[in-house]
Amino acid sequence: MSEIERYIAPNQLDDALEALAGGPVTIVAGATDLTPQITGGKRVYKATLMNIQHIEGLNAVTKKDGKIRIGSLVTVSEIRGNPMLKKHGGILCQAANHFASEQIRNAATIGGNICNASPAGDMIIPFLVLGAAVELARWQDDRIETRSVPLDEFFTGPGRSVARDDELLTAVIFDVPPENSIGFFRKSGPRPALEISTVSIGIGGDFSDGTLKNVRVAFGAVGPTALRGKLTEAALEGKTLNQDVIQAAALAARQDVSPIDDIRATKWYRTHLIGVFTEELLNNVCQN
Repeated sequence: MSEIERYIAPNQLDDALEALAGGPVTIVAGATDLTPQITGGKRVYKATLMNIQHIEGLNAVTKKDGKIRIGSLVTVSEIRGNPMLKKHGGILCQAANHFASEQIRNAATIGGNICNASPAGDMIIPFLVLGAAVELARWQDDRIETRSVPLDEFFTGPGRSVARDDELLTAVIFDVPPENSIGFFRKSGPRPALEISTVSIGIGGDFSDGTLKNVRVAFGAVGPTALRGKLTEAALEGKTLNQDVIQAAALAARQDVSPIDDIRATKWYRTHLIGVFTEELLNNVCQN
Protein backbone atom coordinates (compact mmCIF):
# COMPACT_ATOMS: atom_id res chain seq x y z
CA MET A 1 0.00 0.00 0.00
CA SER A 2 1.41 3.41 -1.00
CA GLU A 3 1.82 6.12 1.59
CA ILE A 4 -0.76 8.91 1.67
CA GLU A 5 1.10 12.20 1.95
CA ARG A 6 -1.89 14.53 2.05
CA TYR A 7 -5.59 14.28 2.91
CA ILE A 8 -8.04 16.95 1.71
CA ALA A 9 -11.81 17.32 1.95
CA PRO A 10 -12.90 20.31 -0.15
CA ASN A 11 -16.35 21.84 0.17
CA GLN A 12 -16.33 23.56 -3.22
CA LEU A 13 -16.13 21.96 -6.66
CA ASP A 14 -13.50 24.38 -7.95
CA ASP A 15 -11.17 23.50 -5.05
CA ALA A 16 -11.57 19.79 -5.79
CA LEU A 17 -10.89 20.27 -9.49
CA GLU A 18 -7.81 22.40 -8.81
CA ALA A 19 -6.47 19.58 -6.64
CA LEU A 20 -7.15 17.07 -9.41
CA ALA A 21 -5.37 19.28 -11.91
CA GLY A 22 -2.30 19.15 -9.67
CA GLY A 23 -2.58 15.31 -9.29
CA PRO A 24 -2.00 12.50 -8.66
CA VAL A 25 -5.13 12.12 -6.50
CA THR A 26 -7.20 9.23 -5.19
CA ILE A 27 -10.86 10.21 -4.99
CA VAL A 28 -13.02 8.76 -2.22
CA ALA A 29 -16.72 9.19 -1.48
CA GLY A 30 -18.60 6.14 -0.20
CA ALA A 31 -15.48 3.92 -0.50
CA THR A 32 -17.62 0.79 -1.00
CA ASP A 33 -15.58 -0.09 -4.11
CA LEU A 34 -12.30 1.62 -3.24
CA THR A 35 -11.73 0.00 0.14
CA PRO A 36 -11.94 -3.65 -1.01
CA GLN A 37 -9.83 -2.82 -4.06
CA ILE A 38 -7.11 -1.29 -1.87
CA THR A 39 -7.15 -4.10 0.69
CA GLY A 40 -7.20 -6.70 -2.08
CA GLY A 41 -4.13 -5.20 -3.72
CA LYS A 42 -5.90 -4.20 -6.94
CA ARG A 43 -5.26 -0.50 -6.36
CA VAL A 44 -2.87 1.64 -4.34
CA TYR A 45 -3.41 5.06 -2.83
CA LYS A 46 -1.91 8.01 -4.66
CA ALA A 47 -0.02 10.74 -2.82
CA THR A 48 -3.17 12.79 -2.18
CA LEU A 49 -6.39 11.30 -0.85
CA MET A 50 -9.35 13.57 -1.56
CA ASN A 51 -12.68 13.06 0.18
CA ILE A 52 -15.38 14.62 -2.03
CA GLN A 53 -18.38 13.83 0.19
CA HIS A 54 -18.83 17.43 1.32
CA ILE A 55 -18.72 19.18 -2.05
CA GLU A 56 -21.76 21.41 -2.37
CA GLY A 57 -24.25 20.74 -5.14
CA LEU A 58 -23.35 17.13 -5.93
CA ASN A 59 -25.95 15.43 -3.72
CA ALA A 60 -29.24 16.59 -5.25
CA VAL A 61 -31.85 15.12 -7.60
CA THR A 62 -33.54 17.82 -9.67
CA LYS A 63 -35.92 18.13 -12.63
CA LYS A 64 -35.65 21.14 -14.93
CA ASP A 65 -36.33 21.87 -18.60
CA GLY A 66 -37.41 18.32 -19.30
CA LYS A 67 -34.30 16.72 -17.83
CA ILE A 68 -33.52 14.92 -14.57
CA ARG A 69 -30.12 15.57 -13.04
CA ILE A 70 -28.72 13.28 -10.36
CA GLY A 71 -25.61 14.55 -8.59
CA SER A 72 -22.72 12.12 -8.40
CA LEU A 73 -22.83 12.00 -4.57
CA VAL A 74 -26.45 10.84 -4.44
CA THR A 75 -26.46 7.43 -2.75
CA VAL A 76 -28.17 4.27 -3.92
CA SER A 77 -30.49 4.49 -0.89
CA GLU A 78 -31.50 8.01 -1.92
CA ILE A 79 -32.23 6.77 -5.43
CA ARG A 80 -34.30 3.95 -4.00
CA GLY A 81 -36.52 6.24 -1.96
CA ASN A 82 -36.79 9.31 -4.18
CA PRO A 83 -40.44 10.07 -5.12
CA MET A 84 -39.49 11.87 -8.34
CA LEU A 85 -37.45 8.92 -9.55
CA LYS A 86 -40.18 6.48 -8.60
CA LYS A 87 -42.43 8.45 -10.95
CA HIS A 88 -40.00 9.24 -13.76
CA GLY A 89 -37.24 6.64 -13.44
CA GLY A 90 -38.74 3.60 -11.80
CA ILE A 91 -36.16 1.26 -13.33
CA LEU A 92 -33.51 3.05 -11.24
CA CYS A 93 -35.47 2.31 -8.08
CA GLN A 94 -35.86 -1.34 -9.11
CA ALA A 95 -32.10 -1.70 -9.54
CA ALA A 96 -31.39 0.14 -6.28
CA ASN A 97 -33.69 -2.26 -4.46
CA HIS A 98 -31.42 -5.18 -5.43
CA PHE A 99 -28.14 -3.38 -4.83
CA ALA A 100 -25.88 -4.92 -2.19
CA SER A 101 -27.06 -4.45 1.43
CA GLU A 102 -28.77 -1.64 3.31
CA GLN A 103 -25.48 -0.48 4.80
CA ILE A 104 -23.72 -0.38 1.43
CA ARG A 105 -26.68 1.32 -0.28
CA ASN A 106 -26.46 4.05 2.38
CA ALA A 107 -22.83 4.76 1.47
CA ALA A 108 -22.45 3.85 -2.21
CA THR A 109 -22.73 6.80 -4.58
CA ILE A 110 -23.98 6.88 -8.15
CA GLY A 111 -20.76 8.51 -9.32
CA GLY A 112 -18.64 5.84 -7.69
CA ASN A 113 -20.68 2.99 -9.12
CA ILE A 114 -20.32 4.40 -12.63
CA CYS A 115 -16.65 5.39 -12.37
CA ASN A 116 -15.72 1.96 -11.04
CA ALA A 117 -16.64 0.87 -14.59
CA SER A 118 -17.43 -2.70 -13.62
CA PRO A 119 -19.13 -4.75 -16.36
CA ALA A 120 -21.46 -5.92 -13.56
CA GLY A 121 -22.26 -2.46 -12.14
CA ASP A 122 -25.94 -2.68 -11.24
CA MET A 123 -26.83 1.02 -11.49
CA ILE A 124 -25.22 1.38 -14.90
CA ILE A 125 -27.89 -0.78 -16.54
CA PRO A 126 -30.95 1.40 -15.75
CA PHE A 127 -29.04 4.54 -16.69
CA LEU A 128 -28.24 2.99 -20.08
CA VAL A 129 -31.92 2.16 -20.51
CA LEU A 130 -32.79 5.78 -19.72
CA GLY A 131 -30.33 7.06 -22.31
CA ALA A 132 -28.32 8.93 -19.70
CA ALA A 133 -25.18 10.99 -20.15
CA VAL A 134 -22.53 11.80 -17.57
CA GLU A 135 -21.21 15.27 -16.87
CA LEU A 136 -17.44 15.49 -16.40
CA ALA A 137 -15.77 18.60 -14.95
CA ARG A 138 -12.14 19.73 -14.79
CA TRP A 139 -10.14 22.86 -13.96
CA GLN A 140 -8.94 24.57 -17.11
CA ASP A 141 -7.61 28.13 -17.55
CA ASP A 142 -8.70 29.14 -14.03
CA ARG A 143 -12.31 28.06 -14.52
CA ILE A 144 -14.51 24.97 -14.44
CA GLU A 145 -14.84 23.30 -17.83
CA THR A 146 -17.50 20.61 -18.34
CA ARG A 147 -18.33 18.12 -21.04
CA SER A 148 -21.13 15.62 -21.51
CA VAL A 149 -20.52 12.02 -22.55
CA PRO A 150 -23.32 9.57 -23.40
CA LEU A 151 -23.08 6.73 -20.93
CA ASP A 152 -22.97 4.11 -23.69
CA GLU A 153 -19.74 5.80 -24.91
CA PHE A 154 -18.18 6.24 -21.45
CA PHE A 155 -16.75 2.77 -20.80
CA THR A 156 -13.68 1.45 -22.63
CA GLY A 157 -13.05 -1.79 -20.74
CA PRO A 158 -13.20 -3.38 -17.28
CA GLY A 159 -12.40 -0.61 -14.80
CA ARG A 160 -11.66 1.86 -17.62
CA SER A 161 -13.48 4.85 -19.07
CA VAL A 162 -12.94 7.95 -21.18
CA ALA A 163 -12.70 10.14 -18.04
CA ARG A 164 -9.36 11.94 -17.80
CA ASP A 165 -7.25 11.86 -14.65
CA ASP A 166 -8.08 15.51 -13.98
CA GLU A 167 -11.85 15.08 -14.44
CA LEU A 168 -14.52 14.49 -11.83
CA LEU A 169 -17.90 12.99 -12.66
CA THR A 170 -20.36 15.54 -11.28
CA ALA A 171 -23.78 14.35 -12.47
CA VAL A 172 -25.83 11.87 -14.47
CA ILE A 173 -28.48 13.46 -16.68
CA PHE A 174 -31.35 12.02 -18.73
CA ASP A 175 -34.52 13.24 -20.42
CA VAL A 176 -37.74 12.91 -18.44
CA PRO A 177 -39.37 9.80 -19.95
CA PRO A 178 -42.79 10.23 -21.58
CA GLU A 179 -45.93 9.18 -19.76
CA ASN A 180 -46.21 5.91 -21.70
CA SER A 181 -42.65 4.81 -20.95
CA ILE A 182 -41.87 1.51 -19.27
CA GLY A 183 -38.74 0.12 -17.69
CA PHE A 184 -37.86 -3.21 -16.10
CA PHE A 185 -34.67 -4.47 -14.45
CA ARG A 186 -33.59 -8.00 -13.60
CA LYS A 187 -30.40 -9.47 -12.21
CA SER A 188 -29.21 -12.90 -11.17
CA GLY A 189 -26.82 -13.96 -8.48
CA PRO A 190 -26.60 -16.55 -5.73
CA ARG A 191 -28.77 -14.18 -3.65
CA PRO A 192 -31.19 -11.42 -4.73
CA ALA A 193 -28.85 -8.80 -3.23
CA LEU A 194 -25.43 -8.71 -1.51
CA GLU A 195 -23.89 -10.31 -4.60
CA ILE A 196 -22.17 -9.19 -7.79
CA SER A 197 -24.55 -9.88 -10.64
CA THR A 198 -24.06 -13.07 -12.60
CA VAL A 199 -25.98 -11.26 -15.35
CA SER A 200 -28.23 -8.22 -15.36
CA ILE A 201 -30.63 -6.77 -17.89
CA GLY A 202 -32.78 -3.70 -18.35
CA ILE A 203 -35.45 -3.06 -20.97
CA GLY A 204 -37.24 0.22 -21.55
CA GLY A 205 -39.11 2.22 -24.16
CA ASP A 206 -42.41 3.84 -25.02
CA PHE A 207 -45.27 1.33 -24.90
CA SER A 208 -48.60 2.12 -26.53
CA ASP A 209 -51.30 -0.14 -27.98
CA GLY A 210 -49.07 -3.15 -27.49
CA THR A 211 -46.19 -1.65 -29.47
CA LEU A 212 -42.70 -0.72 -28.25
CA LYS A 213 -40.87 2.30 -29.66
CA ASN A 214 -37.63 4.08 -28.76
CA VAL A 215 -36.46 0.79 -27.30
CA ARG A 216 -33.32 0.58 -25.17
CA VAL A 217 -31.95 -2.71 -23.89
CA ALA A 218 -28.87 -3.00 -21.68
CA PHE A 219 -26.92 -6.00 -20.38
CA GLY A 220 -24.42 -6.34 -17.53
CA ALA A 221 -21.74 -8.93 -16.71
CA VAL A 222 -21.81 -10.39 -20.23
CA GLY A 223 -18.97 -8.46 -21.87
CA PRO A 224 -15.94 -6.32 -21.07
CA THR A 225 -18.30 -3.43 -20.26
CA ALA A 226 -21.99 -2.99 -19.56
CA LEU A 227 -23.50 -2.67 -23.02
CA ARG A 228 -26.50 -1.78 -25.13
CA GLY A 229 -28.21 -4.72 -26.88
CA LYS A 230 -28.40 -3.32 -30.40
CA LEU A 231 -29.69 -6.51 -32.05
CA THR A 232 -32.32 -6.91 -29.35
CA GLU A 233 -33.40 -3.31 -29.74
CA ALA A 234 -33.76 -3.77 -33.51
CA ALA A 235 -35.82 -6.93 -32.97
CA LEU A 236 -38.26 -4.96 -30.81
CA GLU A 237 -38.36 -1.47 -32.30
CA GLY A 238 -41.82 -0.62 -33.62
CA LYS A 239 -43.05 -4.17 -33.13
CA THR A 240 -46.32 -5.22 -31.54
CA LEU A 241 -45.36 -7.53 -28.71
CA ASN A 242 -46.49 -11.11 -29.17
CA GLN A 243 -44.82 -14.42 -28.50
CA ASP A 244 -43.11 -14.53 -31.91
CA VAL A 245 -41.57 -11.08 -31.37
CA ILE A 246 -40.57 -11.95 -27.82
CA GLN A 247 -38.88 -15.17 -28.93
CA ALA A 248 -37.04 -13.31 -31.70
CA ALA A 249 -35.84 -10.72 -29.19
CA ALA A 250 -34.63 -13.45 -26.82
CA LEU A 251 -32.62 -14.99 -29.65
CA ALA A 252 -31.17 -11.59 -30.57
CA ALA A 253 -30.22 -11.00 -26.94
CA ARG A 254 -28.13 -14.16 -26.91
CA GLN A 255 -26.33 -12.89 -30.00
CA ASP A 256 -25.72 -9.45 -28.45
CA VAL A 257 -23.62 -10.75 -25.56
CA SER A 258 -20.11 -12.17 -25.28
CA PRO A 259 -19.73 -13.49 -21.72
CA ILE A 260 -16.82 -15.45 -20.30
CA ASP A 261 -16.42 -18.43 -18.00
CA ASP A 262 -15.41 -17.41 -14.49
CA ILE A 263 -15.85 -18.46 -10.88
CA ARG A 264 -19.43 -17.15 -10.78
CA ALA A 265 -20.87 -18.70 -13.94
CA THR A 266 -20.09 -20.29 -17.29
CA LYS A 267 -20.39 -18.57 -20.64
CA TRP A 268 -23.20 -20.95 -21.58
CA TYR A 269 -25.18 -20.22 -18.41
CA ARG A 270 -24.86 -16.45 -18.77
CA THR A 271 -25.95 -16.58 -22.40
CA HIS A 272 -28.89 -18.80 -21.44
CA LEU A 273 -29.94 -16.44 -18.64
CA ILE A 274 -29.87 -13.41 -20.92
CA GLY A 275 -32.36 -15.10 -23.22
CA VAL A 276 -34.57 -16.20 -20.34
CA PHE A 277 -34.55 -12.76 -18.69
CA THR A 278 -35.28 -10.99 -21.98
CA GLU A 279 -38.33 -13.17 -22.45
CA GLU A 280 -39.39 -12.68 -18.83
CA LEU A 281 -39.14 -8.89 -18.90
CA LEU A 282 -40.98 -8.58 -22.19
CA ASN A 283 -43.80 -10.72 -20.80
CA ASN A 284 -43.84 -8.32 -17.84
CA VAL A 285 -44.28 -5.45 -20.29
CA CYS A 286 -47.27 -7.19 -21.87
CA GLN A 287 -48.86 -7.92 -18.50
CA ASN A 288 -48.38 -4.39 -17.15
